Amino acid sequence: MRIGQILLAAALAIPAAIPAIAADQHLLYVASPGTRNYVQYGGVGVLVFDIDNGYKFVRRIPTWTVPEGKEPENVKGIAASAQTGRVYVTSLNRMIAIDAVSGKKVWDKAYEGGCDRLAISPDGKLLYVPQLEGPMWHVVNSATGDVIASIETKSGSHNTIYAADGAHVYLAGLKSPVLSVADTKTHTVASTVGPFADVIRPFTVNGSNTLVFVNVNGLLGFEVGDLRTGKKLYHVEVAGYKQGPVKRHGCPSHGIALTPDEKELWVADCANSAIHVFDSTAMPPKQVASIAQRDCVGWVSFSMDGRVAYSSTGEVIDVATRKIVAALKDETGREVQSEKLLDVTISNGKVIRAGNQFGVGMKK
Repeated sequence: MRIGQILLAAALAIPAAIPAIAADQHLLYVASPGTRNYVQYGGVGVLVFDIDNGYKFVRRIPTWTVPEGKEPENVKGIAASAQTGRVYVTSLNRMIAIDAVSGKKVWDKAYEGGCDRLAISPDGKLLYVPQLEGPMWHVVNSATGDVIASIETKSGSHNTIYAADGAHVYLAGLKSPVLSVADTKTHTVASTVGPFADVIRPFTVNGSNTLVFVNVNGLLGFEVGDLRTGKKLYHVEVAGYKQGPVKRHGCPSHGIALTPDEKELWVADCANSAIHVFDSTAMPPKQVASIAQRDCVGWVSFSMDGRVAYSSTGEVIDVATRKIVAALKDETGREVQSEKLLDVTISNGKVIRAGNQFGVGMKK
């Protein structure tokens, strides 16, 4: 038998190869318009970017159709869950649930009093959805979008963080200097933190649920509160920078985030188009660096692995070097900016991990 015949016979005897398992996809989901209703920064929809391919634009998932002659509604928040495989987006009046893999709409509902920046439970079953600067939060079944309970704080409901252990939800209102802490078993306010120097704007918490870091009106910097005692601990001002006029939000610092390992705290500065970095292993945290940005910074968060930071300006920053490594652009080459974004990992057609729009600490 010739060599060629031998090789052919051997090849025919080998079973068909098992298809290679596709590598995990690391994707960034960016809701737009995510800076007010400014469509010039990405249009309308959820824009998906390939993290492992230099943040290349992948696709646009439709959200809401804008009637002719009407302005689009501001996107107010974004959340995602590996348990449900869905991405949830709120606008001024509505909330939509989208299958993160197919991009198909699962449900779309309007809520009494509108919607603001939501949070989802670790098990993916519940959404806490603030009214638009109203008196209460709606507790929503994530599978159906139905309201199952409400919590009234009369604080101007605005920003929401679910504790990593699922036991509590932190509720910050735009009209109050006090942070409310809700018990997720009873859906009632169990305790409060503060008062802080002024009304609470963006905030973040550490993984052990002992500290909260808050932006407040009138402060270029932040304050620190004790979640156990309810007392304010520290008042920290950014050094070397003046407050100055701001483009939006009406406060100097609108954005604050802990790196997942909780070694650093990053603070937004709209007036100076910068992010200020603090060493959070010390208390109070110590200012160590500042990073220039291309526009007013109105939000900052981190990837799940903590390697990069996401600025609302659309710039992606390497945490270790503090250098800008990418700037988001949509399918037309248009600059993308948004304060509502998070990363998602998909494997074999299923969501296996989902990030958070807030830069919360992950250290237990």
